[in-house]
This record gives sequence, C-alpha cells and structure tokens, in this order.
Amino acid sequence: MIKKQIIEEIAKKAHITKKGTREVIDLFLDEVKKALSRGEKVVVSGFGTFRTTMVKEKEVVVPGSGERVKVSAHRAARFSPGKGLKRAVK
Repeated sequence: MIKKQIIEEIAKKAHITKKGTREVIDLFLDEVKKALSRGEKVVVSGFGTFRTTMVKEKEVVVPGSGERVKVSAHRAARFSPGKGLKRAVK
C-alpha cells in the first residue's frame, strides 16, 4: 500500500476530502521527522515507537565493484512495533 492509497482509504472512511486527509498525514509525518531529528522518540500507542540510534563507523563492500568503503558514524531511524500492531500482523 502506498501513501496515495492510504489517503484515499482514510478520506473515504472519515468522509472528508482527499486534500484535507493529505494535509493531515503530511503534518503528522513532518512532526515525526522533526522529533526524530531532535533525537526524541515518538510513541503512537497501540502502533509502535519511532526512535533514532547511533550506528558505528564501519567498513562495507560495494556489491558491484567489490571495493571496500568506510561508512562514517551516523544516526539512523528505527521503528519498534507495539503490541496492537504485532497482534494484528500475526
């Protein structure tokens, strides 16, 4: 499912416009991005937790050439599903 399909489903079920739905979803995603960029975690009860972690510097092999390249240390976004999401997926 892609973002466009999610917008259409929510708009249909909530009886609101697609434009309004798109704005709300975009605002939600922007707030999650801002919080993660500040190093905060975002908890959506029953769904899961978005957080950042530090990834250590490491050496990787480029698949096409076999060349070894160093990747510097950086922060990465992570998602941990909540109990409700885990049950729904089972």
